[in-house]
Amino acid sequence: MKNPLQSHLHKITGDDRRLQPIFYRLQRRQDAAALRKLLKSRQVLGVSDDYSEQLKELYAINHPTEVYQPDFQQRFQKFLASLGPLADQGVWVYFPWNGNLVHILPERDFFKVRTARNRYLINEKEQQKYYDAVIGIGGLSVGNSVLLSIVLQGGGRHIRIADFDRLALSNTNRVRGSITALGMKKAEMTARQIYEINPFAKIEIFGEGLTPSNIGKFFIGPPKLDIVIDELDNIAVKFLIRQQAKQHRVPVIMGADDGDNAVIDIERYDLKPAPKFFHGRLGNVTYEQLRGLDKFGIGKTITQHIGPENITERMQQSLLAMGKTIVSWPQLGGAALLNGSAVAYCVRRIVNGQTLERNRSIISLDEKLIPDYNSKTQRRNRNKIANQFKKMFGL
Repeated sequence: MKNPLQSHLHKITGDDRRLQPIFYRLQRRQDAAALRKLLKSRQVLGVSDDYSEQLKELYAINHPTEVYQPDFQQRFQKFLASLGPLADQGVWVYFPWNGNLVHILPERDFFKVRTARNRYLINEKEQQKYYDAVIGIGGLSVGNSVLLSIVLQGGGRHIRIADFDRLALSNTNRVRGSITALGMKKAEMTARQIYEINPFAKIEIFGEGLTPSNIGKFFIGPPKLDIVIDELDNIAVKFLIRQQAKQHRVPVIMGADDGDNAVIDIERYDLKPAPKFFHGRLGNVTYEQLRGLDKFGIGKTITQHIGPENITERMQQSLLAMGKTIVSWPQLGGAALLNGSAVAYCVRRIVNGQTLERNRSIISLDEKLIPDYNSKTQRRNRNKIANQFKKMFGL
């Protein structure tokens, strides 16, 4: 006999498909009526209304010379009094997945206040280009940190996400997801996180991941991607990404964690001459060859791609322990965040047409923070270990 509580929990467990925020502009009669109906439904679990504080920040940004004057508060209050009832202004945003209702500025002013502290590190023209960029990403382990870094900086209003996987407990050491999201598709979880930072974002989700049948639409949309970020584990699909990137002249950025460090690959298929796939590190491979690799072949190919000389000693030991004492290669949350910051930096520079490395960069905390890292003894030890690793994989 089934446990009644267990049956009930099973019935209500599952994905909440309400992925997008709902906007209410109370100047419109139908929106005001719809919000009243929502409030009566008791679906609103929390209300955040600091609209006057947002207006104060906006006023200060628009009148910077007044901010440190003794009568600033009086000037702002005079401005505030001229506006009329605040509840009818701006936008009310309802997040159906958590029941929160938030009062915010209209998009243009919201964007201005959100990015005000970026200036002059990012100037106004650069910020707008960053915001307007159409960004695609496959893979949401490191990719989750990448997207959140981009959005925090005011980039990527239009984002296309591809990932079929669901959040597991073992992911939560590096993916910004709470245990309330366990079992949820990572793409949907990440979309909600982005909307809660910028509800005006336009997010498309490819919940089945990238496949030969959908990757063309992923690239050309409309709108066509300006840049694609490769954070996939599947080496064959990585190949498909580069095929499409070369065809449509879209730059590819890949961030790979390596212990505490980051390996950033930059492939500028938007420039001439276009690079070889993976900068030629894998030789003349095909999609069919990569798709047919066994577990050892995948490990060998990834090692060849990253470069044995770049893989830390503990990471090498971990790869050899897979299937023996551990079930997968280890990844750290700090490395995911480091990759996120680095890839977001690359995306911002590329969409603004600024100079950037065209091949690979190693961002090593070990090198910068371990005192004897570059000593002759340590370099000799690392070379020895790398050579042994090459022999194991026949590289």
